[in-house]
Amino acid sequence: MSESLPLVHVSRPGTVESNAPAVVLIHGRGTNERDLLPIGARLPEELHVLSVRAPDPMGAPNSYTWYELDLSAGGIHASQPHDEQFRRSLDRLHEFVAAAVERYDLDPDRVGLLGFSQGAITNLSALLERPDAYRWVVALNGYLAATHESQADAASGKPVFVGCGSRDRVIPPQRAERATELLTEAGADVRFERYDVGHGTTPGEIADVAAWLEGRY
Repeated sequence: MSESLPLVHVSRPGTVESNAPAVVLIHGRGTNERDLLPIGARLPEELHVLSVRAPDPMGAPNSYTWYELDLSAGGIHASQPHDEQFRRSLDRLHEFVAAAVERYDLDPDRVGLLGFSQGAITNLSALLERPDAYRWVVALNGYLAATHESQADAASGKPVFVGCGSRDRVIPPQRAERATELLTEAGADVRFERYDVGHGTTPGEIADVAAWLEGRY
């Protein structure tokens, strides 16, 4: 585990030693940088896996969040990111990726993002802010933040995998469908899949993601 870059993270090199393709794993609310490592282990072996920790601790041990939730539109199922904290976390993620490219000898044109829940929300917005910095995005059980919906055109031509749980009551599948519609209309190359699960993933979903990545990195 490294703490010297802008985000605490775990680094697991792939089979490519220099100018390597990479994936940045972005966990959800209330977990940490180790939460998505089992998913990273199932992705193509060429990828250098970097799993980052959110900047803000929560109450429980080893529990972190990228931002607090704005519940003014209703309950958690309709929440949006807290504007200032979301901005801070996006900036930190961009800074981390730029620094990691140098530190780990990564190919800057072959860095992808994979996030779950808050991580998916964060990585979709990161893609729209800096489409040249990210080759592809996998967004699982997330949505496109309202602050970035108007920027959807920036994803034109970008490969995006959107997965959601048909029984998700935390982030209803309709929110992932809305993100898919906006990104597709903007010209992104979107694959959308529903899975029979709540707010989580399935082995079949991760197998689909791994297969989808072949040839994209």
